[in-house]
Parts: sequence; C-alpha cells; structure tokens
Amino acid sequence: MQAVNQEKLDRFLGTMIVDMGAAMTAALVLIGDRLGLYKALAAEPMTPGELAARTGTAERYVREWLSAQAAAGYVRYDAETRRFALDPEQALVFADEDSPAFLGGFGDIVQAVFRDEPKITAAFKSGKGVGWHEHDRCLFCGTERFFRTSYKHHLVQEWLPALEGVVESLKRGAKVADVGCGHGISTALMAQAYPNSTFHGFDYHPASIEAARQRAEAAGVADHTHYEVASAKTYPGEGYDLVCCFDCLHDMGDPVGAAAHVRETLAPDGTFLIVEPFARDRLEDNLNPIGRVYYAASTMICTPASLDQEVGLALGAQAGEARLGEVLRQAGFTRIHKAAETPFNLILEARR
Repeated sequence: MQAVNQEKLDRFLGTMIVDMGAAMTAALVLIGDRLGLYKALAAEPMTPGELAARTGTAERYVREWLSAQAAAGYVRYDAETRRFALDPEQALVFADEDSPAFLGGFGDIVQAVFRDEPKITAAFKSGKGVGWHEHDRCLFCGTERFFRTSYKHHLVQEWLPALEGVVESLKRGAKVADVGCGHGISTALMAQAYPNSTFHGFDYHPASIEAARQRAEAAGVADHTHYEVASAKTYPGEGYDLVCCFDCLHDMGDPVGAAAHVRETLAPDGTFLIVEPFARDRLEDNLNPIGRVYYAASTMICTPASLDQEVGLALGAQAGEARLGEVLRQAGFTRIHKAAETPFNLILEARR
C-alpha cells in the first residue's frame, strides 16, 4: 500500500463532508419548495415561529429546517434579531420560478434518482436499459421545472434568433415539430411567441403528451398546438420548416435514425434545432461542477434510457459538439454549426 499523505486525506475528507451535507440538504430543498417556505421567507425576515405561522407548518420542524439552511448558506441568519431571511440572490434561486436562476425543481429530480437507484443498480449488473417511462414520476415534473428556466429565458430571446431565417419564417407562419417534447414547455413557449405558426409536439410517453395538452390549454395556445404520442423515428408529417429536439437526442437509442427521420420530414430549406446539455469534446475538459451534474444525470437517467431502446447508442449527456456533429452527418445533414451556447446548453443548427 502506498504511503498516505495526511494533508491530502484531510482535504479529501473535507470535500466529502461538504458533499454529504449537500446530499442531505437536497431533501430539505424539496421540503422547502413543496411547503412554500422559500416563497414565504422571500417576503421578509422571519423567526421560525413567524415562518411556521405564515405557512401552516410546525415551528419545531421549521426551526431545524432553517438552521440547516443557514448552515448550508441557502438562507441568511441574523444573530441579533434571531431572524432568518433570503437575500435577493437566494430568492432568485429558490423562490421565484420565473427567474433566470431558479433551481427549486431539482429536488424532485434528486428524489426520483434515489427512488430509482435499485433499478439502475440492477442495470449495472445486467447491462440492460431503464426506460424513461420506468422512472419515478417525480422525475417528469422535476425535469419540466428544471429545463423551464433555460427555455423561458433563452429559447425565444436567443436560440431561435441565432438560426438563419427561422424567426422570419415563424412570424409569417411556419410548420414546427417539437420531437421529444415531454410536458410541452418548449412547444408552448414558441407557440406563445409566434401565434401565426402551427406547432406539433411528439413524445413516446403518453402521460407526458397528456400533460403537454394541459399545459397548452393553460398557456392559451391550444388552438395552434397539436400533440401526439409518437417516437422520434416514426412521428408523422412532412414539410416541417423547423424541427426541434430539446435535451433529448442523447437519450434516444438510435439518434442517427431519429436525425435521419427529421431530415426526411423537413421542408427542403427547413432547419433542425438541437439543444443538448453543454459539454466539451474531451472528458478532461468536463471535469467541473456542471460536468459533475450532467455525468451523474447521465448515469442514472440518460444512458439507461438509451440502452433500453433499439441500437442503444448511449451518447450520454456529455456527448459534446464533435460527437453530436458526427451523428448528424451520419444522418445525412451536411451543414452543421454551433448557433449558440450557455453554461448549461449547447445549441446546434443543422440543414440538408
């Protein structure tokens, strides 16, 4: 056995203590989100008793929850007034669902991951996949809320304008397919911005399609949005001016086949928009906090989903621009370029 460097061991133990706290605190974030504790606390500083009265919860539980949140740096504690508060920055992350920094929905994803752990552990041994539809339902709601933040603040404002001639087409009236639409957040946002266009959302998961229809009604866009249960390789229609895949191409078992079907259904001058988790092309360049989140999600969700389908290419959530470009070229696309990026997203544009 190699000699142990005590200083390195102490640093690593410190890292593990931080991670243990973060893992435990994820459950507390879920509680705070579900009980409205963050939203109530964003209004003004409060004692545990005041927050409990405001939210209809038990003071003793709230006191311990607030203490843990303060220790994590998620809320601020004033020792003189014995009140807790959310700074404006903390409120944007936990209390304001319309903010560009909202992360309150991640607790549902973490809960789903732990609930599904036995299935993934078994898959490690068998090599088989675990389909998206086999996950705990918390995953579907958590994914919707997590991605809604990026889509709400970037899709219409930045990503679509970065595509050649697409905004002008949408304003005139385009035919759009949102493939792998999930709960339809991306579809509804585009439909709200471009009422002259017609939007078709497709997903193989029936429960997600039903949720998408409900979201369209609530958003007031049901008159020009249509949802149908269909896979990425079989969805119907042709002559689409724009086909979109939002954070789902890497989840597909046969992304080459799916992209080839997109190409077949596009109008001659149509555009394929691919939004994927941000990643560099080399593993060593993704060993950072964002890569850590995405590799973990890929292990528990994305890679098992792909392996559950035909081909099972298993691109993973950190495929990167070069690998995605290779998939698109194999599907027959010849003009491919990166249209935009954010710290969390990679946006590619592909044409025939």
